[in-house]
Amino acid sequence: MLKFAEKLGRQLEAQDVIVLTGELGAGKTTFTKGLALGLDIHQMVKSPTYTIVRSLENGRLPLYHMDVYRIGDDPDSFDLDDYLFGEGVSVIEWGEMLGADLPEHYLEVIFDKYSPDLVDDNEREIILKAHGQRYEQLIQSLA
Repeated sequence: MLKFAEKLGRQLEAQDVIVLTGELGAGKTTFTKGLALGLDIHQMVKSPTYTIVRSLENGRLPLYHMDVYRIGDDPDSFDLDDYLFGEGVSVIEWGEMLGADLPEHYLEVIFDKYSPDLVDDNEREIILKAHGQRYEQLIQSLA
């Protein structure tokens, strides 16, 4: 999973938005570690569960790692637009909880650790879902 996320990270551009969807422990933060490596960020990546946003800015592009699980139905509790329209890449764990506050275009990465096709408890099925042409092209470039 890290290698795949790193490959994706190498393709990302400023203002790209990645929404990570999956149960607790599905691998969202681990995936973000791989994205960071693809952005040439080598500092520790930790879940922003209690801080809501962690900015990692010592790579090719800044990485804005968000966990919106705790904001509930109050997406205005932080200035999401500052990150989405900033200089870096936004990665949003639990982003599906933002509903209509999500941008129109983004890449959704869905983690399914309960897929019947998996034979090992440590495996994850990852589904990429493009929301917009930029992300359709991004998925094609990974094939």
